[in-house]
Amino acid sequence: MAKKEKTVDLKPTKVTSEELAMIQEVVGDLNEGQMQVGSLELRKHEVLHQLANVKNKLTELQNSLQEEYGSIDINIKDGTINYEGNVEADKKD
Repeated sequence: MAKKEKTVDLKPTKVTSEELAMIQEVVGDLNEGQMQVGSLELRKHEVLHQLANVKNKLTELQNSLQEEYGSIDINIKDGTINYEGNVEADKKD
């Protein structure tokens, strides 16, 4: 029986150092982008909580004003009170 010759695999075992550097750079950029998105999402979450707190304060203030003045509209520019159903308050001189 004849001996089989060994076949030599000529496939490369590593990428070139230039290719490795490019891969590392792109993966690093991807990781940095993902970290930035995570930071932005965290900041967004914090801001949404702050907005919820401000809305709660506004609701408390509205309830307090409604207890004191009844059902009203307040002009936030000058503080003028417009009582509901008060036609006189809607007239301009």
